[in-house]
Amino acid sequence: MTLLILFIGFNPAHGQKTLIKGFAEVVTTVQDGKLSFGIGEQDLFITSEISNRLSFLGETVFKFSPSSPTKFNVSIERIILKYNYKGNHNLLVGKHHTPINYWNDTYHHGRVFFPTINRPLLFQKHIIPIHTTGLSLQGLNLGKLKFGYDIMIGNGLGSSDVLDNDKYKSITAAVHIKPKDGLRIGASYYHDVISEGAEIHGQTVTTRINQSLITGSVAYFGKKFELLAESTLAINSNDSTGSPLTVASYAYAGLKLKKKWVPYIRVDNLNYQSGEFLFEADNTTSFVGGLRYEINFLAVVKLEYQYEHREIAGNENRVTAQFAIGF
Repeated sequence: MTLLILFIGFNPAHGQKTLIKGFAEVVTTVQDGKLSFGIGEQDLFITSEISNRLSFLGETVFKFSPSSPTKFNVSIERIILKYNYKGNHNLLVGKHHTPINYWNDTYHHGRVFFPTINRPLLFQKHIIPIHTTGLSLQGLNLGKLKFGYDIMIGNGLGSSDVLDNDKYKSITAAVHIKPKDGLRIGASYYHDVISEGAEIHGQTVTTRINQSLITGSVAYFGKKFELLAESTLAINSNDSTGSPLTVASYAYAGLKLKKKWVPYIRVDNLNYQSGEFLFEADNTTSFVGGLRYEINFLAVVKLEYQYEHREIAGNENRVTAQFAIGF
């Protein structure tokens, strides 16, 4: 039925336009007195206009994996069929980036577009669900405030890309406005029921969890200044430990100098309430200071220092240089 709906309005005379793009990065890191060279993700990004209403987006990543026999894995990050059913309103089906905050909604795996070398800690520590396989309704640039919305139903945490692991579905509702050029203000709510026995990020869930995530974000990328701040309140409820709260936040600021040079900072904070059992509960504060040189739109060099203070695992310092490109 979904495919039938998507093909309504198909115009066979429409000239199909397909674009294939790639993104890659190389990095150099100094940590614990050791210098290391490495390659990051290689991203294959495909878009195609199938008809005047129907389009396709696919994103595949090739990345290092120590457990693979070849030391590399292929990961399908996104497969989306989008049907434009009216004006700026769309129906999307497939594997999505969960529209839970600005970063996840804006940046794909092409590191050349990241304002910093790596994602904020709330991504690295699995606080938010990066992907959802399901169906969503989307609206963009509506009215004077350029209002946007995403309403998504999909497979929950612990599911695969082809099969849900239980009868429950995840629900995401997100809204944003863009009242002026470069400014976006948004909020979202995510809910899922995680079943006992679900495998999540290498661990087995031992009791049923009701998870709710509430997120707020403010982003401004102007000609001179760049500001991005986001915070997520995570509530993981179960019968034995109650409803411990986790607050995961970050704030980024950059200043454009002579168009190509951008010094920047980012501060991350992860705070776990006593009794947290789903996340790796280690209160963490991180500081990032860096310099970005934008050779052009598809070639960027970054040099970055990061300090992490973790209550349990201890402190960590590293210096990283990155050369990221698109092609």
